[in-house]
Amino acid sequence: MKRLAVVSAVLLLVLATATTVFADQHEARVRVVHASPDAPAVDVWVNDAIKAFTNAPFKGITSYAELDPGNYNFKVVPAGATEPAVIDADVGLDADTDYTVVAVGKLADIEPLVLVDDNTLPAAGMAHVRFVHASPDAPNVDIYVKDGPVLFENVPFKQAFPYVPVNAGTYDLEVRVHDTGAVVLEVPGLALADQTVYTVFAMGLAGGEPTLTAVPSVDASPVTLPASGASTFIYVLGLLGSGLALLAGGLTLRKRR
Repeated sequence: MKRLAVVSAVLLLVLATATTVFADQHEARVRVVHASPDAPAVDVWVNDAIKAFTNAPFKGITSYAELDPGNYNFKVVPAGATEPAVIDADVGLDADTDYTVVAVGKLADIEPLVLVDDNTLPAAGMAHVRFVHASPDAPNVDIYVKDGPVLFENVPFKQAFPYVPVNAGTYDLEVRVHDTGAVVLEVPGLALADQTVYTVFAMGLAGGEPTLTAVPSVDASPVTLPASGASTFIYVLGLLGSGLALLAGGLTLRKRR
């Protein structure tokens, strides 16, 4: 009877974990990026009831938060306050979709830039990277590998170009004015890890303070749990296998004793 109780407990634990994985697979995920160069740290409210993100500073990139699919109102307010709302936006969130909401522009003209993220992991040996132009006074730019090819060409303010697959490794990048080729920002030693998804944001001001800078973020990597589909099924099989292996080990140890 004791052995049966142990078996039942282990299987229930594994199945409970598996249920959690499957329950989460249809959620939308959303994060917020503070890219307004003269705005204070902010809080983000959802539907006037949930403070989803607290005290996000300039250049701050929050983690993803899970929400049920549907339509939501997002308000961005100074940290610790409930008004004024510098951003008041309605956003529709689809199931199994990741979003990045970027607060862009100077405070007087701040607005949300809503991006749909593709966090599908790259093939082995590769990384995925995209570029978001979030500098309100910078002209259209090109992103080059230093002494190498162009990755993104003629990117305007408030534009995110699609993800580009590159070999995993370390790169020196240059941000150049599209019309003149002048280098306005150097990004040395950008490390792009194997099977990892990145976004690089250009933030700040080309002609003022805070100065123009590149802010990279890791959007997805192999350590993140799978969210849906076959990957989740494989993950659950792995949980079951681990649970049964632990159970077998425990029973073998008991038998030897």
